[in-house]
Amino acid sequence: MLPVSLQQFITEHRHDDVRQLALEASRYPDVDMRSALVQISGWQKACEKLPSWASVEGIVYPEKISLEQCSSEGTANYKLDVARRLCDGNHESLVDLTGGLAVDGSILARHFNHYLYIESQKQLCEIARHNLPLLGIDDFEVRQGHCEDFISSLPHQDMIFIDPARRDDTGRKVVGLKDCTPDITLMLDDLLGKCDFLMVKLSPMIDIKAAISQLRQVVEVHVVAVDGECKEVLIVMQGYGSAENVPVCMNAVNIKINDENELFSFHPTEEQNLSCLLSDKLGKYLYEPNAAVMKAGGYKTLAHSYQTSQLDTNTHLYTSDHLIDSFPGRKFMVVGATSFSKKSLKSFLAEMTQCNLTVRNFPSTVAELRKRLNLRDGGTDYLFATTMRGERLLIKCKKA
Repeated sequence: MLPVSLQQFITEHRHDDVRQLALEASRYPDVDMRSALVQISGWQKACEKLPSWASVEGIVYPEKISLEQCSSEGTANYKLDVARRLCDGNHESLVDLTGGLAVDGSILARHFNHYLYIESQKQLCEIARHNLPLLGIDDFEVRQGHCEDFISSLPHQDMIFIDPARRDDTGRKVVGLKDCTPDITLMLDDLLGKCDFLMVKLSPMIDIKAAISQLRQVVEVHVVAVDGECKEVLIVMQGYGSAENVPVCMNAVNIKINDENELFSFHPTEEQNLSCLLSDKLGKYLYEPNAAVMKAGGYKTLAHSYQTSQLDTNTHLYTSDHLIDSFPGRKFMVVGATSFSKKSLKSFLAEMTQCNLTVRNFPSTVAELRKRLNLRDGGTDYLFATTMRGERLLIKCKKA
């Protein structure tokens, strides 16, 4: 797809600083420097985000915006795990209605015999035709056009995947289902009639309850975080020809690059029927749920599942007298706690000049409280400003 001489230049300079290389463009009059910079920048980004792509010679990368918006390899592999479980024994066909760079599609395709890639942008279609064989995808088809134009002619699929664009015509980010392109709520009946499972990738900012209310046949929701940062929400629906509806299962996964993933699952109906376990006292250990759990909810189920108790109804911090290593989030050993009276604070913070400060269910921001307490950021001490049984508390901790 790229001339041999240009590919050779890219290979020789792919570790260079892209900005510096751009300034030195006049030194290379025979090189299509714009194309070279796109490929070098893309490869460098892939080293972080898509290491298996970066290890393959000859992969072509698109303009910056497509690479920035694509999934990471870790989140794409998680989708593959979900697809393998749902489509166990049924792995004939997958269609990706919004192909893009095909990061999700090429990895999901490992489970299916045939992969249909649909994309409206001609350049991305050409890149997909070039890249997919290099990534080990042999049985695939690329179609250019808007996915709405292909749905009626699609044969039945084991899985349909769609990642609606989350930017409007002016480039502004959008979140709601009806604001994305395409609006899947307008296509839902047709889509659910064409597959066993429909997987939709959405913004991590999506209102999950609102999204579920606008959809049908929802069986699973996955809130996916990477090293504590929410990256996306996946909603899985079963097709109209599938078995009878089952209760929605909510899954919060925190993919940890250098450690074992954290997974917490619950049923919203179960959460509604549970009582809130509130602590009578602050235990020896304090727990802060990870970002995926905070987004998914299930706070009462979390307390029951891990034998902990919440500090307050709206305080999503948990405590226990014994360490629970499996808790999905950060774990701390409690050093002490105090009220916010001036006298108590003075002795409690004596000789402390810096800390890692978090506020939970507390009427001040981190910046406001840090200024009030005159503490710099950092160090090995952790302070949580929070509410327990209606009382404002400052809790000092060390990492467990």
